[in-house]
Amino acid sequence: MSGEIEGADWPLFGWVDDIRAPLAEARRRGRPAALATLYKVEGSAPRGPGAQMLFVEPGGPEEAIAASGYFSGDCIEGDVASHAAHVLADGMPRHLHYGAGSPWIDIRLRCGGALHVLVERLAPDSAAAGDVLHHAEARSACRWHSDGKTQQVTPDRGPLLDLHEAPFSLARRYDPPRRLIVSGGDPGALAAAQLAALSQFETILLRPDGPHEPPPFAVSRYLRTEPAAALAELGVDRWTAYLGATHEDHHDLGGCLAALRGGAGYVGMIGARSRAGARLAALEAAGATPGELARLNLSPGVAGLGKSPWEVATGIVAEIMQALNPAHERA
Repeated sequence: MSGEIEGADWPLFGWVDDIRAPLAEARRRGRPAALATLYKVEGSAPRGPGAQMLFVEPGGPEEAIAASGYFSGDCIEGDVASHAAHVLADGMPRHLHYGAGSPWIDIRLRCGGALHVLVERLAPDSAAAGDVLHHAEARSACRWHSDGKTQQVTPDRGPLLDLHEAPFSLARRYDPPRRLIVSGGDPGALAAAQLAALSQFETILLRPDGPHEPPPFAVSRYLRTEPAAALAELGVDRWTAYLGATHEDHHDLGGCLAALRGGAGYVGMIGARSRAGARLAALEAAGATPGELARLNLSPGVAGLGKSPWEVATGIVAEIMQALNPAHERA
């Protein structure tokens, strides 16, 4: 088996930041995978500890290995893939050290730091891998515990990465996938939904009594129900963002109230600033607390980007990314 990466000339595989979707696909196809976890960083580096790549065994000896994720922006990915091919073949984990102090002096890191990576094999029927995917489907956080040879999953949270070097073990947290629920069907709402989908969000588009045909771009789900009813069905959590963009208060206010009460990590409603007072009064009359109203973004987005659909959507999605960033979570 070659360690060459499929699509290496145009490394779009680096766009993947969450390895669970490609892991689920590998299991569906009955293919083993090699999970690479960046567990220690010294000095400057493009990615921090906890970043991961997944390498899926190819279907034939002439095929290249399929990769997802990235560590260094093309400094070490090819070499990690080569080691992953050996891990897939013999099942023995590898500890890789790149940069300062590395045994591979021909592989240089432009940032000048050092990266330490664990590569471990996951069988298609790995119980631990299955547990990680079940937690993702249930939208519950979990932790992956591994010494490179044995793995288990627990439902607790904790920091993104815990490391013990003697004897070696790591624990890596997986949060539920980031999700954006957009209600609306105008160009701005559609731009936000498409940009979120391209940004690896689980994206759900709501359009009350909208067209029966789904939108002409990929989203995770398309629903034609009222936002409040849809959110009750979907469930809301801190890894969920909600954007009300129907411009009809009887739709957007109900959706925002449901998202606020469900503890969504971000709640926004598009509309003119002149409507803000009346909207806040309506939500307060519906039972919203001062704390909930303080979390509502009535002028979402980044000021100064412009007012075209893509400019507005870019600002809103950037704001949502910041709000859902684990670094900003409440303890």
